[in-house]
Amino acid sequence: MIRGIYTGAAGMLADMTQLDTIANNLANVDTSGYKKDVTIFKSFPEMLIRRTDDNGLNVVPAGSWDTMPLVGKLGTGVEVNEVFTQHVQGALKKTDNPLDFALQGDGFFSIQTPDGERYTRDGAFFIDKKGFLVNKSGHKVLGESGPIRVDQYNVRVGKDGEILVNAQVGDRMTGREDNKWENPVVIDRLKIRSFPFLREVKKSGANYYQESAESGPAIPPQKGFQVEQGFLEKSNVNVVREMVRMIEVQRHYEANQKVVTSEDAALGKLLNEVAR
Repeated sequence: MIRGIYTGAAGMLADMTQLDTIANNLANVDTSGYKKDVTIFKSFPEMLIRRTDDNGLNVVPAGSWDTMPLVGKLGTGVEVNEVFTQHVQGALKKTDNPLDFALQGDGFFSIQTPDGERYTRDGAFFIDKKGFLVNKSGHKVLGESGPIRVDQYNVRVGKDGEILVNAQVGDRMTGREDNKWENPVVIDRLKIRSFPFLREVKKSGANYYQESAESGPAIPPQKGFQVEQGFLEKSNVNVVREMVRMIEVQRHYEANQKVVTSEDAALGKLLNEVAR
């Protein structure tokens, strides 16, 4: 009976972790470039149960063999094995903002943060007071040569990440329509990076990722990518599926809760009535 309480409690703890993961996915359904998390479980080792009131031994002149009857296997509960991120491409949303960028295929944008270089799929960028391209947190977007400095109405990004400006833009330009792109010049290239073992990349908050010992160092993408200017990548969270999954997990949690309650009631009856 005590084993049943532990088994039910282990299931409840696992369900709590899964509910937290689903709730976080739903909270980030409108976060650009967000990748959903998935909780993976594993079972504790199963126990092989034999009947205890039988010696299970047959003896013949040639020797003996064990015949203790098998009752079957006993599960001992589950635990969370890992929470991993599904790096599946999200749908692209057109914004027509020249400072919005979306990645199709492999790779991440590189961002300079106070904690070191971080990586993100969120390409909603802005230009700060000093003219640097930054993200929502005010952290600088990196090119291959360092932080990128451009004008709001004088920037184009090619499919391969090349950053172009018009070298003949006048000081009185007030909008995109004033830029005729007479002399486009490549000034840098977006620093797009990926990892040898993408599954092992760790989330570090604020929609950032960072390399780990298991993921390997950040390297240029090996599978190819395209940069789409004027688009944002939506999160890959399916709201309907996550809501259905949340209901399933809540029902499973309630079932485990009833297991613990039933086992506790049976144990109390054993101690207070049968033993007496």
